[in-house]
Amino acid sequence: MQLSRIIINENADQQYIFLKELDGERSFAIVIGLFEATSIDRRVKGNRGPRPLTHDLIGNIIEQLGGEVAEVHITELKDATYFAKLKILHQGQIIEVDSRPSDAIAIAVTVKAPIFVVEDVLEELVD
Repeated sequence: MQLSRIIINENADQQYIFLKELDGERSFAIVIGLFEATSIDRRVKGNRGPRPLTHDLIGNIIEQLGGEVAEVHITELKDATYFAKLKILHQGQIIEVDSRPSDAIAIAVTVKAPIFVVEDVLEELVD
């Protein structure tokens, strides 16, 4: 999947990011908070502050501990809430860490990791 669009409305509580299949037509929106939307938008535009923000910090911690964010997976849609996992490669093993999708996507954009959505979630969105 690729991040295809970010909608930020500073006068609203809900912001939207859109993910689209790289080799397909399916796409969907995820509702996220203003902080996460702004964080993702900054990274997409290449705007870095003088000091690391939260998602930069997380990426830096993973790297300093000898790991790398291999990929991000949106794993579940339950009661209109998405769930995600960071897949971190550390010493030849994949470690899965639960995450909010907004944070996972912000980290993926920060470290340039691929984003995947499990087929069950995509199928549920199309139905």
